[in-house]
Amino acid sequence: MKRIEPIKKPLRGDLSVPGDKSIAHRAVIFGSIAKGTTRIFNMTGGDDNSRTVRAFRQMGVAIGRDGDGLAIDGKGWRGLHAPAAALDCGNSGTTMRLMSGLLAGLPFHSELDGDGSLRQRPMQRVIDPLTQMGARIRSKSGNGLAPLEIDGGGLKGIHYPMPIASAQVKSAVLLAALQASGATTLVEPQPSRNHTEVMIRGFGGSIAVDGMNITLTGGQSLIGQEVLIPGDISSAAFFLVAAALIPGSEVTIRNVGCNPTRDGVIEVLRRMGALIELSNERQAAGERLADIRVRGGKLNGIDIGPELVARTIDEYPILAIAGAMAHGVTTFSDVKELRYKESDRIAAMTEGLRILGVVVDERQDGMTIYGGQHRPFKSGAVRSFADHRVAMSFAIAGLLSDGAIEIDDARCADISFPTFFDLLEKVCLH
Repeated sequence: MKRIEPIKKPLRGDLSVPGDKSIAHRAVIFGSIAKGTTRIFNMTGGDDNSRTVRAFRQMGVAIGRDGDGLAIDGKGWRGLHAPAAALDCGNSGTTMRLMSGLLAGLPFHSELDGDGSLRQRPMQRVIDPLTQMGARIRSKSGNGLAPLEIDGGGLKGIHYPMPIASAQVKSAVLLAALQASGATTLVEPQPSRNHTEVMIRGFGGSIAVDGMNITLTGGQSLIGQEVLIPGDISSAAFFLVAAALIPGSEVTIRNVGCNPTRDGVIEVLRRMGALIELSNERQAAGERLADIRVRGGKLNGIDIGPELVARTIDEYPILAIAGAMAHGVTTFSDVKELRYKESDRIAAMTEGLRILGVVVDERQDGMTIYGGQHRPFKSGAVRSFADHRVAMSFAIAGLLSDGAIEIDDARCADISFPTFFDLLEKVCLH
């Protein structure tokens, strides 16, 4: 149980957040399949990224600390061998889905498993396109869920119109396509985060992007690189919202990744009236970075439509807190995907907000939050459902409560942000 007390003064601070875990997963994967040494800097110590590192160690890749970074001794595709046991992805859907695509092309047997939460997340969405490519991949339970069993090799390129915009599915297919005969073309319904495409180019690969069409030819070899991981904008979002909601606050977050396929949270908060400035904008390993300053003020409710879903999918829990404290009504639409994350985030946030005195209408594909009905939040005890983003979102709510908010399991924040509560204390005490 974690108890968060309300804050009686503005937030102040100049801080850095952990490295972007989406980019870190990919850096480990590409470093492990490339030839030569890859060094990765500013990688988070969270459990999700550790699962990907362990998986490659099980397949014979030498990965260890090198000063401030992580060094990978890549031997190319042939440097990987069959793991002696199932690869345990823990709670990491990124590890499981991306590894599915990678393993589909490797000529050996493997198995992917995870914790109880991950075993409930849909994997048919990667099974279908990989099967079309010739992969022998099956759900051991027979219902499209983990654990997955894979006998890899013998893939061919396909033309695949994606039913949903999903960076994880796209990345799984691209990792398989790198090993397939011929060309593979993916057609996205809307742009999803493009870290995989950026990293393929960064490691010396070739990939063509033409509007919604992404084409890659198999048989490519990659070369080890140095990769600086930008600060995770999904982690920064908690502090952006906290500072934006508390009058008089001023917080600067350094070296944050502001990839245009990921920065939807900045657009949403600005539309709500948040005072956000970007400075020192630059490029590192093909990714856009900036320092972000946010000042406290008044937020207004808005409609957040389907055009923002792919760019903002991980930030909806903390945006629900912003909506609850904003003046007016905030609506999330076409976000059914939130029901298949680490928890059912629509249900989890609806339950918690109602406990804290907020009026919420829950729909199958979204929610409507009636903000400003109760300022501040009522004190109460909420559940995180072992979901790191839900836990951290309600921690921010605790700063804005009339008493205190208790979170049943806040330790799950370590999955993505082990230093979250330390940094939160820093900006509260300043």
